[in-house]
Amino acid sequence: MTSKQIIVLAVLIIYMIVNMVVGLKVSHIEKGQKTGSFLQNYFIGGRSMGGLVLAMTLVATYTSASSFLGGPGLAADWGLTQSWVAAIQIGTAFLTLGVLGKKMAIISRRINAVSITDYFKARYNSPAVVILCGLCLVVFFITQMVAQFIGGATLVETVTGLPYWAGLALFGVIVILYTSIGGFKAVVMTDTLQGIIMTIGTFLLLFFVIKAGGGMGEITAQLNATNPGWNLLGKGPFSEGLSTLSPGYMISFWVLVGVGVLGLPQTAVRGMGFKDTQSMHRAMMYGTVVVGILMIGMHFAGALTLPLLPEEGISSTDAVIPYVVMEYMPSVAAGFFLAAPLAAVMSTVSSLLILASATIIKDLYLTYIVKADENDEKVNKKVPVYSTLITIVIGVIVFIFALSPPDIIVWINLFAMGGLEATFFWPLIGGLYWKKGNSTCCIWSIIVGVATFIFFNQVKIAPYHIHEIVFALIAGGIAYFVAGLVSKKEPDKEMIKKCF
Repeated sequence: MTSKQIIVLAVLIIYMIVNMVVGLKVSHIEKGQKTGSFLQNYFIGGRSMGGLVLAMTLVATYTSASSFLGGPGLAADWGLTQSWVAAIQIGTAFLTLGVLGKKMAIISRRINAVSITDYFKARYNSPAVVILCGLCLVVFFITQMVAQFIGGATLVETVTGLPYWAGLALFGVIVILYTSIGGFKAVVMTDTLQGIIMTIGTFLLLFFVIKAGGGMGEITAQLNATNPGWNLLGKGPFSEGLSTLSPGYMISFWVLVGVGVLGLPQTAVRGMGFKDTQSMHRAMMYGTVVVGILMIGMHFAGALTLPLLPEEGISSTDAVIPYVVMEYMPSVAAGFFLAAPLAAVMSTVSSLLILASATIIKDLYLTYIVKADENDEKVNKKVPVYSTLITIVIGVIVFIFALSPPDIIVWINLFAMGGLEATFFWPLIGGLYWKKGNSTCCIWSIIVGVATFIFFNQVKIAPYHIHEIVFALIAGGIAYFVAGLVSKKEPDKEMIKKCF
């Protein structure tokens, strides 16, 4: 291990320890205050998030390893096309809070919901809906967490020389520990710290890439010579020649990482946890600015790295950014930047862990196994221990799956993301905005949407290069509204009053 690798490793370890200390400190403060029930505090943070914290936790939850490693790595190959694909994500915080935020906040308070499946249980009044949504959530969350664990471990391995398993253990133990002990409040507070680190890291990468390339003029000249058309919308992969990407491909990804995020339960649940309307409005502005900096900055920097790469090329697009950072950035700056993708990974994993735990404990165990509520004395004694244990168990399962990693994390992450959107998009949007939406709509939408998504993903049929998520959302939407119009089942009138 070189001296630079030692310094970078030291910076990363310090950063991870700081996150753990912050998470444990928040947990200690939370226990000292003793306001509200354990379930309210552990899974939704007592609905106390202000504007900055809400913005940062949304940003940190949405960004992931692919935002800092896979996406910018593809931008080195594809040019600014990848930046155009990423640009649609700028409005995601604004869109999520604008469409879901206020209604989720009002309804969740009326029905005392602390998770998305909690909301579904009340809105659709169907055990089948809760169980189906819960199982899909846990399965796709585990898939997405595996991608994040791989990203974190690969990052540590690439830049420090540690074995893959050691990087996985170092990263995994810390994030599982502070999430399982600290709960939602620890997650959102560490998300705020991580959002700040990611923003600073983006500026650092841009600065040192431009400096190493000899300035924008020199970089542009080299890119024009080696990768003609790198700055054109629709330019295909450099490694496959001067091909183009179809409009269907571009629009598909805008659906997947843009409009489709309305169906992500890990971002929708943030709408349940903010303090007041003013906090939501501030978060919409802060979040838009920060996501814009991260997505445009990182992918633009990735597009500029091609002249800095070795002639023999890089083994994987995931390794492009770590190579550039270790080759062209000073040791401390490299360590600080690499804390940014690690922050993205940690924030995504912690959010998924806490929501998966909430689904298993609150929505499945309490409701259908012991059939108790949060006011039950026995429940109050056992649930804290069970919640912590379930969070740890899920983390260990993900750790085991991540020990044998597949190839490119960006595709694993996008598969899990698409699966979640196919499951939850129409039950969420339809439930909030269509009074006729009932359990039949929800079940048919999930079955048809997920089946369509998996079918097109596996058979690799892509007319006009349209991504499978587009077919899944169209099919799921048709199933939802047709079932609602055909079904004679009337939604519960009292619940409709609470939801509308």
